[in-house]
Amino acid sequence: MSTKLFLIAILHLAAVYGKPFTTTNQLSENPIVPTCSSPIYCQGELLNVVQMSGIFNDSKTFVDMSQVNTVNVTLDNFSKLMAKTNNDPSRQEVEQFVNENFISQAETVEWAPPDFNPSPSFLQNINDESVRVFAKNVVGIWPTLGRNVSSDVEQNPEKHSIIPIPNGFIIPGGRFRESYYWDSFWIIRGLLISDMPLTVKSMLSNFCYLIENFGFIPNGARVYYLNRSQPPLFSLMVALYIDHTNDTDWLVENVQYVEKELNFWLDNKTVEVEKDGEKYTLAHYNSKSNTPRSESFSEDVKTCNFYTNEDDKQLCYQSLKTGAETGWDFSSRWFFDDNGGTKSNLSHIRPQRLIPVDLNSYLCKGFREMSNFYGILGNSEKQNEWLEKADAWTEKIQLILYNTEDGIWYDYDTELQSPRKDFYPSNFAPLWADAYDTSLKEEYGKRAAEYFVKEGIDQFPGGIPTSLDQSGEQWDFSNAWPPLQELVVLGLKNSGNDEAVELAKAMGTRWVAANMKGYSESQIMYEKYDAVAAGEFGGGGEYVVQAGFGWTNGVALHFIKLFYSSDE
Repeated sequence: MSTKLFLIAILHLAAVYGKPFTTTNQLSENPIVPTCSSPIYCQGELLNVVQMSGIFNDSKTFVDMSQVNTVNVTLDNFSKLMAKTNNDPSRQEVEQFVNENFISQAETVEWAPPDFNPSPSFLQNINDESVRVFAKNVVGIWPTLGRNVSSDVEQNPEKHSIIPIPNGFIIPGGRFRESYYWDSFWIIRGLLISDMPLTVKSMLSNFCYLIENFGFIPNGARVYYLNRSQPPLFSLMVALYIDHTNDTDWLVENVQYVEKELNFWLDNKTVEVEKDGEKYTLAHYNSKSNTPRSESFSEDVKTCNFYTNEDDKQLCYQSLKTGAETGWDFSSRWFFDDNGGTKSNLSHIRPQRLIPVDLNSYLCKGFREMSNFYGILGNSEKQNEWLEKADAWTEKIQLILYNTEDGIWYDYDTELQSPRKDFYPSNFAPLWADAYDTSLKEEYGKRAAEYFVKEGIDQFPGGIPTSLDQSGEQWDFSNAWPPLQELVVLGLKNSGNDEAVELAKAMGTRWVAANMKGYSESQIMYEKYDAVAAGEFGGGGEYVVQAGFGWTNGVALHFIKLFYSSDE
């Protein structure tokens, strides 16, 4: 890592987690914790003026632009603009300033994955010819999503918001032109099915680089994402890679980063939970930054202007960033009305109040994988240490989150000290992660399948909806997201219960059929689909539907391998 980039890393870390870059708002007793230290992309008057001017339909457009000059020259030019306009520039003047000082240049360049093969071996085992043709087309999308950071970003990182990670990577697609954290799990699964382990190794090494320099994996490889992470799936990605390649040399070199990332979550994202007079430690999402998201600046200001008190506004901003950390940005799952229910809106988002089923399942599986890694490396002390963590977490998930009456797991409200009994695919995450008593697999699978049918989820022709709440948010009804299909389908399938396995196959093949229908009509794999209308793309949220799409491709290939291949 260059000295220049190392300095930037330290500054950004200080901004988010240390005191040097916190400032006090005169209208609030709380310190302001900015998105990062950049006076261009993360905080300051320039960001506020440009993003609130309305010159871009999507706030992400501006913070993804590169500076023409150095940071100091950009700030000096902005000071001149403000002086000339008496601190009140018109929209046209702001647009002129941006056009003169910023450029929409290619921060990334196309990268050809070194091990891409248009006809990977698994295609030969697909029984259905139409499915085989579709799978081959999906495999063919991978090279179009390959990227590397440009040489200008490497040489002048301070002029860009993108973080100069060292290796090639696969992007999700559409407006998401950088590396993202949790998307990469399903991308990596699809890449390994496509016989592309070198590409996976490249991506995993990028994550190690981020952990080495920032102490954790941010939401995405942009400086304005350094205030939050995303669902902790890195150890699970590594497990997929090691299972596929048995690359113990890579594991020896990088196991320290896998462990460091899990410890980041244990040190920064846990909370004490009380139930029946006893206290337990489990994980929750919680960003520490309390300013608008740079990439959704004007949207956040509008959402939080519901509040007149500055402390309430800061909590609103922090909660929006926490909502983004969940990966479900946004969902009524995180909303709280006066009674603790979900019948509210985005101004009343408080994800940090919940103990999420999926987050704790991911961590529990991560602890178990960590134990396996140390077992492979012959470190029995560390192996037992992480196994004990996994077992303890499994017990707490069962005690706090499992509902014996309904036969399913629910998120837990720490304020009301009670479960939220709403349907979400994430309720099935412990089955997916083996974060329960697996000696009773069939029993748990049977109960979960019964719950699924009782809720009527098997009736949707286009996939499993994200919730049954029509809030208008993109992580709600009727959107169906690829990763959530996998949580449910694999969870049910892996239980081994006949009813659950049959239901898993029905929902998995239904999802593939919906993907195929959409692709045949548009030649596009979408970020999300409509559970009500098979093959149609989903809607809602802060931006239009995106195409590409990394995790959609990964889940489709995985389901095809599971349900249409003779070797499964």
